[in-house]
Amino acid sequence: MNYRHAYHAGNFADLVKHAALTRLMARLTADPSPLLVVDTHAGAGLYDLGDADQPRSQEARDGIARLNGLSLPAEFAGLKAAVSARNGGDERPVRRYPGSPLLVCDQLRPGDRYVGCELRTDDFARLGAVLRGTGKDARGLKGDGYEAALQLTDDESRRLFVLIDPPFEQADDYVRIVETLAEVFAARPDASALVWLPLKDLETLDGFVRRIEAARLPEALVAEARMRRLDNPMKMNGCALVAFNAPAGFERDLQAISRFVVEQLGEPGGQAKLWVVD
Repeated sequence: MNYRHAYHAGNFADLVKHAALTRLMARLTADPSPLLVVDTHAGAGLYDLGDADQPRSQEARDGIARLNGLSLPAEFAGLKAAVSARNGGDERPVRRYPGSPLLVCDQLRPGDRYVGCELRTDDFARLGAVLRGTGKDARGLKGDGYEAALQLTDDESRRLFVLIDPPFEQADDYVRIVETLAEVFAARPDASALVWLPLKDLETLDGFVRRIEAARLPEALVAEARMRRLDNPMKMNGCALVAFNAPAGFERDLQAISRFVVEQLGEPGGQAKLWVVD
């Protein structure tokens, strides 16, 4: 795999995804019963925005660096606190950006567990070091995240939350997401799931939704953050989050997060949308 999370760490899509993730974790951990989080494509866990990978795209400059100077709505409080904690306070420039493993582990309680899957050898080594530093019940798994999600459904002592954020380098990622979720929900109907998707053109998103409908998955919330008009399928024009079995109130979180990022960082013609697949 050539993709690395480090190339895009802190970009607009991370802001949407990670603000939503921190809010979803807050709502899931409001339930006192233990939680297992399976992160199918975990990455390295923590990113140095000044390293050699970042100058290739400078995406953080147009993402977290711009957001860091704004007055943020309450839905960004969790992400803001996590970034601040890794950078010495709110007034410091953002040099270190936490990925999903740290954002999840920040909110784990005694009895909760995190499993982060990563295929790249170098990122897996970094992930292991990051997870050991959390002091939580968290481990990395070097292997296929889709398969791991299915294997871990047998842990019935904990509620299950599956986070799916693939690189979409493989032509079958859209298919495997739906196939994996269908098997997860067959084994654990009460599981929660959050899927991140790049938004280049409507047909790709519509095709994914048709697969969801055909697989008869649980009702899904779809939040789109269109940063510009969808008229160039060669560019990432936005992103979407698809949530299944989300706790009450998460719909409002998604709406507020996507709208704020589009309004503050988007271009003319951008749009935030929230809708349901049932």
